[in-house]
Amino acid sequence: QVQLAEFGGGSVQAGGSLRLSCVASGDTYSRNCMGWFRQVPGKEREGVGVIYGGGGLPYVADSVKGRFTISQDILKNTVYLQMNSLKPEDTAEYYCAAELNPVDSGGYCYTILEGSGVNFANWGQGTQVTVSS
Repeated sequence: QVQLAEFGGGSVQAGGSLRLSCVASGDTYSRNCMGWFRQVPGKEREGVGVIYGGGGLPYVADSVKGRFTISQDILKNTVYLQMNSLKPEDTAEYYCAAELNPVDSGGYCYTILEGSGVNFANWGQGTQVTVSS
């Protein structure tokens, strides 16, 4: 089991930036895929991006590619979502999620990002991001 806590949400004007942080505890960080998701009320949860705690390149969804980046500090058990050039359509509740990686491959994390989060067992409480025009 992994416990997750997100920080860094808030309100910003279009074109602005925010950085979300997610601190993990309770399990070996490096064994987990660390994902970011977002959800707007009434819509399906969307996978924003993922990174393998054991190392490797992050992956971000096409909808945010070029504006959002994912990074991590393994020593701090923390994954970050840097959001630049924010748009009103980025307004959502953002969630951090973790799922044990059984094959020690970053590619596995990319595959489980699909499916609106059903492949992730551990979730943070969420943090609201509001982008005004």
